[in-house]
Amino acid sequence: MELRYGDISFPLDLPPDKLLAAIRAVIPSPSCSPAAIIRTALAGCDAVISGFRPGERVVIVTSDITRYTGSEIYLLLLVERLNAAGVRDQDMEIVVALGIHRRQTEHEHRKILGSLYGRIRVSDHDCDDPGKLVYLGKTSAGIEVEINRKVAEADRVILTGTIGFHYFAGFGGGRKAILPGSASRKSCMASHFAVLNPEAGSGKNPCAATGVLDGNPVHGAMIEGCAMVNPAFILNTVLAPDKRIIAAFAGDWREKHLDGCRYYAELFSYPIREKADLVVVSCGGFPKDINFIQAHKSMEYGSQALKEGGVLVLLAQCRDGYGNDTFFRWFRFKELSAFESALRNNYEINGQTAYSTLQKAQRFRVVLVSELPPEEVENMGMIPAATLPEALEKAAAMLPKDYKAYVIPEGGTVLPVPL
Repeated sequence: MELRYGDISFPLDLPPDKLLAAIRAVIPSPSCSPAAIIRTALAGCDAVISGFRPGERVVIVTSDITRYTGSEIYLLLLVERLNAAGVRDQDMEIVVALGIHRRQTEHEHRKILGSLYGRIRVSDHDCDDPGKLVYLGKTSAGIEVEINRKVAEADRVILTGTIGFHYFAGFGGGRKAILPGSASRKSCMASHFAVLNPEAGSGKNPCAATGVLDGNPVHGAMIEGCAMVNPAFILNTVLAPDKRIIAAFAGDWREKHLDGCRYYAELFSYPIREKADLVVVSCGGFPKDINFIQAHKSMEYGSQALKEGGVLVLLAQCRDGYGNDTFFRWFRFKELSAFESALRNNYEINGQTAYSTLQKAQRFRVVLVSELPPEEVENMGMIPAATLPEALEKAAAMLPKDYKAYVIPEGGTVLPVPL
């Protein structure tokens, strides 16, 4: 078995009698091409698109390079359909929903837009430029929603992206293209702060969890923020672990997102009857392990299959480091109670991910195979390793002789679900 790491792979040598299972999603082979899947989904939007008028400003929101979505395929097909309805190229713009992520390079814009690069205007959302933001109102929980001006002032807004699990918003895709994708830093932080229970020291809201939408306060905030923009429709893909488009959902931004989430959960949940002493998980290679913030998803999902005190080996190259300059600073807190208190006083999205990382580093023993400095990995409460064989050697010293293991080759896509 080969486990991907960045652009390379490590062979996994694990005794067969130790392996409980290789946790993978069972993906049906699509009956048609990715382009045909997109065209079929978009056909359901013809009635809405026919209402677009020449000269109207149309903004298409899409994801950044950290989330491969199949955009180089679907954006062209979407623009072709808009052209056929009378929308001119010069009246369209693609806004990359960075949230609080870094700006994209020209090379990254080319990868996102494919053949549309140089033909359709593209701009990166900037969460920190007040001149490029518009205040739209407050949610029922008092969150002030500030949105990218181009998105807010467009005549028609189309949200695109991909659906997958999210460790505290339940699922990605849909409404996330607006909040946090196209929102101010302040709005992003406020919506994500809902992950915590209101009372100090009470920890994380149990409904703010992977695969959970009902009662999820983070999802609720995102829905209310998106409703203030009222997108014309969404186009969301579902991808196989090898990045093939296997399904697409287009239409009403609420209903079609829920349809996509149900489809994804059914396909990418893996029932397990017992937890293991060892879980070896790969993020699935680049770009899923481009930085630690992205790799944390695989860490979170993989931990669901692990016994308390068990060993997690995580393969995450992290060629872009942590993904944000503020992330590592949070590990000055070593006690979870002090960490939570500081997070409540000065909430940051990266701090929330750091807090979740430290929780798992203290519940389990985590061996991280990455390019991060070993001393920084240790400061985060984890054990550094340069290769998978080195990681397994370190893990062996912490495991019982009769240990059992799971292997998860695509940790960012599949969720182990204890029965």
